[in-house]
Amino acid sequence: MGINTERDIEANLQIGPTDTGMVRLFVSAGSTEVPMDFEPEEAEEIAEEILAAAKAARLVK
Repeated sequence: MGINTERDIEANLQIGPTDTGMVRLFVSAGSTEVPMDFEPEEAEEIAEEILAAAKAARLVK
């Protein structure tokens, strides 16, 4: 499965700070939960990647 493979799965994404100073991305789908903690600097890098992907996606449509 790759980035362009569509799946018929519903998932929930929550993003927020933890009480230990990390940024948590929390993904849940059915009975599966995936908490991912990042240092603030890593979270900023991820945010930049998301913005870059959004800009690139606009060029496709």
